[in-house]
Amino acid sequence: MLRALWLAAYVCAILLANVFLDSFIELPWFGLFSIGSIFFAAVFTLRDRLHGYGLPTVYAAIAMALLVTTVYGQFIAHLAPRFLLASFAAVLAGELADTAMFQRLRHRRWHARVLASNAVSVPLDSTAFTLLAFAGAMSAYDMAQIIYADVIGKFLIAAALAWLPFMQIGRRRSAPAAMPVCPGDAS
Repeated sequence: MLRALWLAAYVCAILLANVFLDSFIELPWFGLFSIGSIFFAAVFTLRDRLHGYGLPTVYAAIAMALLVTTVYGQFIAHLAPRFLLASFAAVLAGELADTAMFQRLRHRRWHARVLASNAVSVPLDSTAFTLLAFAGAMSAYDMAQIIYADVIGKFLIAAALAWLPFMQIGRRRSAPAAMPVCPGDAS
């Protein structure tokens, strides 16, 4: 049951990120920040939570998110092909890089894994999406602002989410207090 809730939250966060992918807020000192990035910041931490159920669950979640994104973009929102391609490529690259880093650090504390995997995937995702979606449609300066604001914003939001109490739901009671683990992690 809990696995299904984490999967649903993950897929919904990616869907909402795509709904708002071309809506921006201008932040002083930070530039243009995509409203979709608010939701996408949750994606990284939610997917990290899914690691506790094993890699097949993580890969199934990524596949479901790509399917939902493609169906939404193609048949509901009728997104421009550049947005579909950018979203698909950025999600695939960012999520697979995040997954690889998270797995590589599987013997570390959960928060360390989340922060390290986000440090790899957030810049990759933000840069890939922005360049693929907006090259030729925005100036290099505007794209640089978006990448800068999105990387900082996504990382801060994802880091904050990693420490929220609801992200600890399902943590094994038998785990040592100094070593928080995801549900399903091997002892």
